[in-house]
Amino acid sequence: MPEHIKPAMPHNIIMEDRRLLTLSGVADVDSFDENVVVVFTDLGELNIRGTDLHINRLSVEVGELLLEGRIDSLSYQNPQQKNTSGGLFGRVFR
Repeated sequence: MPEHIKPAMPHNIIMEDRRLLTLSGVADVDSFDENVVVVFTDLGELNIRGTDLHINRLSVEVGELLLEGRIDSLSYQNPQQKNTSGGLFGRVFR
């Protein structure tokens, strides 16, 4: 397999009582605030909407995200196009 092509990470979503969300297969976080969290996955951009949203844990190395707050919706956009800026954390930790 060519070095520039990464295998897809397994993508799972576990939501507990619309208050706690655990995601795997997260490639990066594009943006976040208390109402919207935008994450990149191999299956596309995932928009998480709600209120009082807080990222409790993020590990892009293993592709895991733990989110807490009132979760109102999860929606996918078109499959992710590789962003040369690397998302929010890619820009912050250069």
